[in-house]
Amino acid sequence: MGSGENFRFTEAGVGGSIMIDIFILGTSGMTPLPHRHLCSCLVRQNSNYCLIDAGEGTQVALKKASLSLKKINYLLLTHYHTDHIGGLPGLLASMANSEKTDTLTIVGPKGLNNVVDAAKRMVSRLPFRIKTIEITEGNQSLKLDSFMIKPFMVDHKTPCFGYQFQLSRAGRFSEELAKQNNVPEEIWSKIQQKNIVPYNGRIYTQDLIMDIPRKGLKFVYVTDTRLCESMRVAAKGADLMICEGMYYELPKTGNAANNYHMTMIEAASLAASSGVKEMILTHFSPSIIDPTIYSDRLHGICKNITIGTDGMVRTLQYRED
Repeated sequence: MGSGENFRFTEAGVGGSIMIDIFILGTSGMTPLPHRHLCSCLVRQNSNYCLIDAGEGTQVALKKASLSLKKINYLLLTHYHTDHIGGLPGLLASMANSEKTDTLTIVGPKGLNNVVDAAKRMVSRLPFRIKTIEITEGNQSLKLDSFMIKPFMVDHKTPCFGYQFQLSRAGRFSEELAKQNNVPEEIWSKIQQKNIVPYNGRIYTQDLIMDIPRKGLKFVYVTDTRLCESMRVAAKGADLMICEGMYYELPKTGNAANNYHMTMIEAASLAASSGVKEMILTHFSPSIIDPTIYSDRLHGICKNITIGTDGMVRTLQYRED
């Protein structure tokens, strides 16, 4: 699944199938390898493109996947170590050359404006506006078009955030409920689309015609951290979690703790205890040339573990009740 031809998305109209596409651009931590780009990920829902991190070579990974830089609306930075932001100036330059004109919103920990200003000084021209949002609290939620994103602080050497994406889902339409609440039939479909509809001097809302909300979709992305409580909370019941597995072997645990990283075993144990439907491991140490050699041992801890590879694609879709 390494080529852009595998990246598929079908926009859904009202009443159609809603989905999130997740494209893993790179899985390497610290330094890139000939067969592995630095860790980054692109999330797409409808026409909204959200890139997570921008290490050296991220624009190359995007081009390999035939993904348009021009369409990226949002960039989420986990933290400011070089392997996660070193590609930012080149990314901005390539966006400018792609004739992007709409706003790029960049989100990150405190110090974001300094990082963006430094990157902008290396680019000759930017035909688009950059809006920055500094995360000041680990419990704040961000509504970015169709994305509802909750950053959460993790345990690293420097301020670092994971990101939880939540896509809510309305309840089913209930004709019986609509009639009980005296909602005019001619605005039933409009309420389903717009949630709040004024009509003949009254305000009508979705709760008047629809059952309780159904289970939505939850996607979690986290790298560069020790196992911590905020991760456990974010992971609970996730449909997909992309999580670092910097090291595997138990003797490496000392390095993991000293460098504020996780082992694959810790990640697998988290997936098993948190009910994660699938966990994809990423951010592998450059000393681990082929992380797939650990697959069988990890599956002994949790069957829902996948070793991430560059170009891997996942599509999350609402399940039918």
